[in-house]
Amino acid sequence: MRYKLLEHTADAMVEAYGKDLGERFANAAYAMFDQITDITKVEPRGEIRIELAADSREQLIVDFLQELLYIHDTEDVVLGAFEVSTDGRQLKAKVSGERFDEKKHSKRSVVKGVTYHGLAFDDANEKLTILFDV
Repeated sequence: MRYKLLEHTADAMVEAYGKDLGERFANAAYAMFDQITDITKVEPRGEIRIELAADSREQLIVDFLQELLYIHDTEDVVLGAFEVSTDGRQLKAKVSGERFDEKKHSKRSVVKGVTYHGLAFDDANEKLTILFDV
């Protein structure tokens, strides 16, 4: 299981799973785009490389997901494949997807942002919890 949608009153809160931090970051990105559209219909065309640095893993996950939202909003693409390596302060990622096509991609929610509210890393259980502002 990549992620689980948690009960939340207004926004979308998810637990993203992974055996290492990179996999958890990748699955958080997967979960975010799965809120936007049916990610199983997104074909990995093209590749975008992202490199980021931050003072903490909390800042890094928020910056990473915000960067993906920026790409989504400015380039009208939906992303569906994510490879991430990170030590919690440096991140390198390869992401891919395709242009949004209303005939192919259903609209689920508009994710407006990523918040620090409820953000938690649980290394013992190999998960992170994150909230998307929808």
